[in-house]
Amino acid sequence: MGARSRSTGSADRFPLLGDYLCVLESAAVELSSSAFAAGQPIPRRYTCAGEDLSPPLAWRAVPAGAVSLALIVDDPDAPLGTFTHWLAWGINPDDGGPGEGEPARREGRNDFRTIGHRGPCPPRGHGPHRYFFRLYALAREPAVSPSASRSELERALNDNVLAVAELVGTYER
Repeated sequence: MGARSRSTGSADRFPLLGDYLCVLESAAVELSSSAFAAGQPIPRRYTCAGEDLSPPLAWRAVPAGAVSLALIVDDPDAPLGTFTHWLAWGINPDDGGPGEGEPARREGRNDFRTIGHRGPCPPRGHGPHRYFFRLYALAREPAVSPSASRSELERALNDNVLAVAELVGTYER
């Protein structure tokens, strides 16, 4: 599917969210996009230089116990450190993935200081940046308020993650 999945046995601990540790069940959830392949450039249409739409995403093999999904999209190559482009949660695992430009049921505040998705927008001449789309399969709905910050969402994901899938695309201006 072109995505990298990370999972371990249920007794293992796996660092997913900075200083937070999450327990993962054995699973191999997969994340992909029809707009770009893993490790490949994200089309201009999905960036600040284009229409700034969220790309279509698809997932499969979500663990049976997952009641909700969360999505964090960020750029670890930003000049001042990791830059968050999209925080989304309350996603139905049975939906199969959002279509192009489709918002999530609940979205948080990105580092552009807006709610919802904002596409890749690296500084001109800064070289290629990597954009990590991480999908978290959750045992319970995260208890965070609308427009939550990344740190609030990450705290709600702590000890709640069954599996995680990752899709990475690139972009440069």
